[in-house]
Amino acid sequence: MIIISSDYLLTCDEDFRILENRAVVFDQKIIEIDTLEVLSAKYPNAKVEQLAPNSVLMPGLVNVHVHLEFSANKTTLAYGDFITWLESVIAYRDSLNSSCDDNCIDRALEEMQKSGTTMIGAISSFGADLASCVKTPMHVIYFNEVLGSNPAAVDALYSDFLSRLETSQSFANDRFTPAISIHSPYSTHPILAKKALGVAAKGDMVVSTHFMESQAERDWLDDASGEFKGFFANFAPNARPVNDAQSYLELFKNNKVLFTHATKATQEELSYMCNIGAITHCPVSNRLLGNGRLTLECIEEFTLGTDGLSSNNSLSLWDEMRGALMMHSTLPLNTLAQKLLLAATAHGANALGQKTGRLVKGYDADIISVTLPDALARVEEIAQQLILHTEKVDCIYIKGESV
Repeated sequence: MIIISSDYLLTCDEDFRILENRAVVFDQKIIEIDTLEVLSAKYPNAKVEQLAPNSVLMPGLVNVHVHLEFSANKTTLAYGDFITWLESVIAYRDSLNSSCDDNCIDRALEEMQKSGTTMIGAISSFGADLASCVKTPMHVIYFNEVLGSNPAAVDALYSDFLSRLETSQSFANDRFTPAISIHSPYSTHPILAKKALGVAAKGDMVVSTHFMESQAERDWLDDASGEFKGFFANFAPNARPVNDAQSYLELFKNNKVLFTHATKATQEELSYMCNIGAITHCPVSNRLLGNGRLTLECIEEFTLGTDGLSSNNSLSLWDEMRGALMMHSTLPLNTLAQKLLLAATAHGANALGQKTGRLVKGYDADIISVTLPDALARVEEIAQQLILHTEKVDCIYIKGESV
């Protein structure tokens, strides 16, 4: 049992309570929050640690959407336009995948951990990241991805997906949870999606999908026009969309689902997604691929992901939050900062179906500490100051264990 006290404690509950001069006592779970004096007297055998001045205790960060299999990319892939980027992914996919061995993925996971991430939603297309995800101390929701729009290949693709899913299920434990990803409406045949979603519903597994990431996707799904028309013509001259937007969304009505990107979604689509699941914001990826921004003004809450190093230069959620803070320039600064921290903690954990992301009694003891460079002039601005100044964390506990 451990007691840690700090100048500031963020519970990351819905009221975004900021507690001063408080301590938390925990083992694998959070037991209680009170003053150091009260907790020391109540739990005399607990190990006590008093953090430095200007220290902040808060829940570990939750990155709900990250692709690890392209972690070898630095300057290989093209940015600025979605289709140009996608074509570069196809051109260099094999060389990047062969360059990204277990050590490459291990390094990416370690860097995420150093910045305070304690839980990830790993989107796995090939299973190449499985060994690293199984051994990391972080919580991993492991999304086995299915994609393919050729109806003749549905059975083979489904068989491969099931094989990868079953392999991941053999490693399931209290830190590693198998899940399912349906790639996108432009890339996944509805029969294939339905079969995979049936497996997810039967196993009560959370689901992730990309939706309305680009204008090319919007044009293609709405009327088979735009840049995807030329893109798909390279593979099938008479290609047509295999889904429309509404029918694709309705496929997920019986699943717990995270919809990622949604930068080109309509208000009606945003409302539907919020009603049946959660929306994941990846602001840096959206900017680098020329896809605009998610209209945060239209949704109450959201989750946060870094996407992968195929469309980002960092897997740190602090970098992601800084990018979002600048991207959404019309929103009140501190209100946005608080929403971003909740997206990266409580809302992310809830969307993944995990009881963590808050410093609340009974929740998993996934805890990080950060030291601010100076005393706070205004305590209510702690969210924006954390986002502006944090690179690495001072300490990190996952299920009560120091890592």
